[in-house]
Order: sequence, then C-alpha cells, then structure tokens
Amino acid sequence: MKNSSKNNFFEKNSKQYKKKSDSNFFSKNTNSSKKNNNRFLMNSSKNNTFNNLSKSDKNKSNYSSLKRRKPIAISNLDFSNKAPNIYQDLSNKKNFDDWIWGKHSVFEALTSERAINRIWCTSEIFSSEKFYILLKDLKSKGVLIEEVSWNRLSQLTFGASHQGVAMQLACSKTISLEKLIYSSKKNSANPIILALDGITDPHNVGAIIRSAEAFGCNGIIIPQRRSAGLTGTVAKVAAGALEHLPVSRVVNLNRALEELKKNGFLVVGLSGDVQLSISNFDEKTPTVVIIGAEDKGISLLTQKKCDFLLSIPLKGKTSSLNASVAAAISLFYLTSK
Repeated sequence: MKNSSKNNFFEKNSKQYKKKSDSNFFSKNTNSSKKNNNRFLMNSSKNNTFNNLSKSDKNKSNYSSLKRRKPIAISNLDFSNKAPNIYQDLSNKKNFDDWIWGKHSVFEALTSERAINRIWCTSEIFSSEKFYILLKDLKSKGVLIEEVSWNRLSQLTFGASHQGVAMQLACSKTISLEKLIYSSKKNSANPIILALDGITDPHNVGAIIRSAEAFGCNGIIIPQRRSAGLTGTVAKVAAGALEHLPVSRVVNLNRALEELKKNGFLVVGLSGDVQLSISNFDEKTPTVVIIGAEDKGISLLTQKKCDFLLSIPLKGKTSSLNASVAAAISLFYLTSK
C-alpha cells in the first residue's frame, strides 16, 4: 500500500511536472518563435533592403564608372585627333611667308640685296668667311643680327632644318642715315624727320608711318634694337605709306641724333612732364621729332640729346596719348605753321 501510494504520488507529480514543463516549454517556445520569426522577418527585410541597396549601389557604381570612363575615352580620342591640329595651329600663328632658313637659301638672299629685317644665327656661322663678311656689312647698315643657340633657333623655326641660320625679310628697303639727310634737305627747306625711341608694337609703328606720310614728313629713323622692324604687320597698318616714305634703320639712335645735329637739325622730344607746349614752338629749321614709348617715354640718355622738350596740350582728365596719336598731333602742329 505504501509503495503504491508512493508510486501514485510520483506519478501525479511527474504528470503535473510534465504538464507544467510542457506548457512552459511550449509557451516559451511559442513566444520565442514569434520573436525569432519577427527577428527573422526584420532581418530578412533588412537583408532585402541591404541587398537592394547594394544592388542599386552596384548599379550606380557601375553606371557612374561607365559615365566616368566614357568621357575619358572620348577625351583621349579627341586629344589624339586634335593633337596634330594643335601643333598646326601653333605653327600657323607664326607667319613664315617672310622667313628664309638654311645656309644656301640665306646666302643667296643676302647676296641678292633683298630688304632684311632680322637675322638669327649660331656661332658656327661666323667661322665661314663668306658669311662673316656679309653679316658684318649688314650689321653696319642697321640689320639686327642676333646670335642664338641651336635649340633656340629650332624653337623659332618650329623644328625646321635651319642649318644654323635663319632670316626675316623686311617689307621695304631702308636707306642709310646719310642718304636720308641728303634727300630730306634736297626736297624741303625745313624738313621734318621722325625718330622712334623704344616703340616695339608693330601696329603703332605702322600707324606712325601712315601719319608721317600723310602730313608730309621727310623720313623716319628706327633704331636697330628696342623697336619693331618693317614687318608685314607694319606694312599692312601703314596702308601703302611705306612705298612713299624713306626709312633709315640705325645701329645707335643717340649717335644718329649727333650726326643730325652736325647737319643743322634741331632735335625735339615729346614729353608730358614739361611746360613748353608744342603749340608755342615757332622754330623754322630742319627738325627731328622723337616719339617715345607709351609706358616709358623717351629714354633719359636720349632726352639729354634733345634741344627742346615739348608737350601736347591736353584739356581732359586723360594724362597721356597713344604713341601714334601723339605723333600725328605733333606733326599737325609742326607742319601747319
């Protein structure tokens, strides 16, 4: 009996334990399963969104990479196609119609007495006796001869086969200072000659030549250095005036002024810093009028060679004039008296 009661007791307890344990187990499991399911759903949704984002990012990255790659390829193609055109444009910017290079071509041009603006050569050229004699004679006549390196000459000619020498022709021949003095005095009792000091802009030089010829000037003096030569641009701006106006290109402007003084010329310089107006200048004598550059004016050494420094009367607030305009106004005052 006792055993059976014990057994019954254990059976009941075991059954109750099983029920509680089972119920607790299943209740916990159901809740946990719901949580797990929720977590799974949340995770799955996150994963889906993450996957979607990653896919979109990949697509975007692929698209952006395609977008980046495409213009790079195009630019490379454009560069390869445009590279020779760029070189051609650079070479076309420099007009070589008035240029000659190569030993034989330059030598024939020098011996034919063509008008020359400038010569570039290497030091090896002077070792040739025939070139040395010609270049020495041309330098004494006012032709600018510049000794440069081989690489510099290659840059100037854009890699042409120059053989160490190149030259630029002038659009008009120049005459010596002695011939200019003689012809000016022969054609006029009180001749007027313009001298340019440091005017390097060819447009200004061309405009001055045009005004000088229009007002009956007897000639122009251009220094060998620090001045624009008689290039094609000068001839174009001058509009045909170079065909009727003698030009002398001198090695040294100050020595040329001394020579003009010896021959009875009065040297007059234009300056905005003096009180004597050109409208009050009444000298009746052969005159040389010096026109300086716009930014620097007449050099100090050249000012010392001047007999008079004159100014153009200005009524407005503008303190200075263009060099070609100043030359035209001064010639109007001097030739109208």
